[in-house]
Amino acid sequence: MADVLSQGEIDALLSAISTGEMDAEELKKEDTKKKIRSYDFKRALRFSKDQIRSLTRIHENYARLLTTQLSAQLRTFVQMNVASVDQLPYDEFIRSVPKMTILNVFEPFPLDGRFVMEVNPNIAYAMLDRMLGGQGEAYNKVENLTEIETKIMSQLFQRSLETFREAWLSVEELDPVMDDLEVNPQFLQLVSPNETVVVISLSTTIGESSGMINICLPHVVIESILPKLSVHLWMQAKKKDRLPGELHSLKSNLKKAPLDLAVELGKSEITIDEFLHLGVDDIIELDQLIDESLLLRIGEEPKYRVQPGKMKNHVAVQITDIIEEEGTSDE
Repeated sequence: MADVLSQGEIDALLSAISTGEMDAEELKKEDTKKKIRSYDFKRALRFSKDQIRSLTRIHENYARLLTTQLSAQLRTFVQMNVASVDQLPYDEFIRSVPKMTILNVFEPFPLDGRFVMEVNPNIAYAMLDRMLGGQGEAYNKVENLTEIETKIMSQLFQRSLETFREAWLSVEELDPVMDDLEVNPQFLQLVSPNETVVVISLSTTIGESSGMINICLPHVVIESILPKLSVHLWMQAKKKDRLPGELHSLKSNLKKAPLDLAVELGKSEITIDEFLHLGVDDIIELDQLIDESLLLRIGEEPKYRVQPGKMKNHVAVQITDIIEEEGTSDE
């Protein structure tokens, strides 16, 4: 974006032109000169600005979802937000990672390849300490992880991948699965050193500990779904595609909602004095005749007429009639 001149700078420029200190024609010539911008072929920019913006939105959603999940799971203060989204060679990413850190390698099925999530040891050990009942203190012993610590961390990060899947649903239905947990980046070779990757950095605070979580997405792995990262497709086509699935899920969950059913055997009115003197073997006469159907209520609303009986040695009722709601019957 071009620099905007202040009013003082504009006045000084006009004054210099009017006094002859600057030549207006020379300024015009400078504007018509071809502007040359340097380009480093080792840092090939293979992601468009539109795609970078879409990836930013996806992982902003991921940060919000993961904040909620970890807050409930660790029972402590958790805050995460996207600090930066950059594209750079894979070799440069590996060199920027600490010599000893937590590297979660996972496969984003059905995509062919692997992603990696690099978690700062301060953050990883604060989470581990909370999982084991501690205060969430950060200490670094990443060079000698025990089998128990490795297992707990792997399970913790596998749960975070379920949130990753949810964040990506607006673009692609991924099924990420943990492949490996590594501590030395020199032993990790996802793609060739010159391959372009996009690195999403999440600024993370857990309790009193803070650090970065970096998610590395190689271009070669997500190349097949890059067209779907278009804002036009994401905001319109994908929203329409997901609608039937959302309705199906909503209907499925609604059908599982429990309902309270109650059958009235009849009603009776007695005085308070009679109620206070009720005892064992006393009989209360109901206003319901034995050959009349009973009323079945759903919640507080009368819905069916039923008759009592038994089914497999259990008390049951059989529906004999449906009570029409007011305003629903045909006139």
